[in-house]
Amino acid sequence: MPFVRIDLFSGRTEEQKANTARAITEALVQHAGCTPDSVQILFADVEKSDWATAGVLASRRGQ
Repeated sequence: MPFVRIDLFSGRTEEQKANTARAITEALVQHAGCTPDSVQILFADVEKSDWATAGVLASRRGQ
């Protein structure tokens, strides 16, 4: 059973997530020999103030 977790900054629409889930499921079926029913995907919306790269919060990048 493949389990895919996708962490994204908040703001994606439900349709964007549905399209992404469909594409990832299709890729796993095609390339990993999974069945669609076995693929589970979790989208985790993260605020930019909760994500840092190289010690800088994403909310403060570009300031």
